[in-house]
Amino acid sequence: MIDKTGYSATQIGLHWIVALLVAGQYIFKDSIASAWDAYTRGQEVAFSPLILAHVAGGILILAFVLWRLVLRLTRGVPPAPENEPTPLKTLSHVAHWGFYAILAAMSVSGGLMWFGDVQAAAQAHNVLKVMLLALIVLHVVAIPFHKLVLKNNVMQRMIRPAR
Repeated sequence: MIDKTGYSATQIGLHWIVALLVAGQYIFKDSIASAWDAYTRGQEVAFSPLILAHVAGGILILAFVLWRLVLRLTRGVPPAPENEPTPLKTLSHVAHWGFYAILAAMSVSGGLMWFGDVQAAAQAHNVLKVMLLALIVLHVVAIPFHKLVLKNNVMQRMIRPAR
């Protein structure tokens, strides 16, 4: 693994693409939720482009998360800011790996639910959704914390690629 001072343009692009895809999954989830409810009641599920978009979005998220993991393992990531306390460095590390695990598990559980009719996967998908939302809130709250409390500009690493 190469020690880098910042993320590559590819890593940054994948981060924001996945963020947008996840936002879309939450914003437009009603169609697939309604379809799943109808299916579990034994009713016919009509085609909807939003259902297809949700399924395709889940597949894309899994592909991009796997790509990000490969880049993380081969290219590395920048070190935590020097002024970040050790417990926060640990929390950040756990949260980032948690994102990878939860996003991958949500994609897999969604696929097992939708294509395999696995009821346990449907339950897992809903639990993972809450865990993902909690991680997103933590991730977003970290931005002003870094800027205002720690007085570092860690956010720039996800905007400007390393050279």
